[in-house]
Amino acid sequence: MKLSTMGASLDRLNIYEIKGIIAAALLEDIGSGDITAQLTVSEGVEIQAELIAMEEGIIAGLELAAITFTFDEESVEFFPLLKDGERVSCGQVFGRVQGSARAILAAERVVLNFLQWLSGIATLTARYVKAVEGYPAKIYDTRKTTPCLRMLAKYAVRVGGGYNHRFGLYDGILIKENHIRAAGGIKEAVERASAANMEIEVETETLDEVREAVSANVDIIMLDNMDIITMKEAVNIIRESKKRILIEASGGINLENVRDAAATGVDRISIGALTHSPRALDISLEVTVQA
Repeated sequence: MKLSTMGASLDRLNIYEIKGIIAAALLEDIGSGDITAQLTVSEGVEIQAELIAMEEGIIAGLELAAITFTFDEESVEFFPLLKDGERVSCGQVFGRVQGSARAILAAERVVLNFLQWLSGIATLTARYVKAVEGYPAKIYDTRKTTPCLRMLAKYAVRVGGGYNHRFGLYDGILIKENHIRAAGGIKEAVERASAANMEIEVETETLDEVREAVSANVDIIMLDNMDIITMKEAVNIIRESKKRILIEASGGINLENVRDAAATGVDRISIGALTHSPRALDISLEVTVQA
């Protein structure tokens, strides 16, 4: 694989897992072969092509694009002109690829799917981060992700300036409504979870539940689906306890009210929409010359 020097890296991600995702995506699209390219483009023809942003946004997934274009194809070279996390304007060229025409055309849709999706997540995340500027609240993602692609979605959130909540059920304790009901209450659930000697977060929906969570000495209290007035009251209750409890707002928060949520004094705001419903960034690949 020929790869020019990359900027932002897919840090924290397992390269073998990434290659597995890419291999599955290429197999899904190419299958037994790209019939159109095989029939219309002679073997051995080489081309150059450009990645072009068709609208303004934050780019994410350039290293993924490089691996996809060059996947099992030594004749292809990819040259990123930006780093992940940088902003592009409409019409801006942010990457070039050259080599086997058949290989580039076969990988085109998979590359664009990854770039458009990840850049959409990064762009949306950046909008939320910008919206709470001036307040200490940080923007977090959730586990509401496309199955088997969570690691990539959460990477794009970080590229956009956001933070990752727990990656799965295995690396963080979050006691939600159904856990509380099944355990018999917040106190009972927290006492049992304490055996793990891990940070404990509890989801609350009412002020009484907030008070119960404070009494249970949890580490993080999530204020779920509260209106701004109730959220502010909950923050006051927690702060007045003088306990070192982080406060997270979640549920029903969008770009229109996220700044109001941040103004209540919460420490972080988790938003499922970052990964479950971002709008893909419009990106195009255009062949510029036959090499």
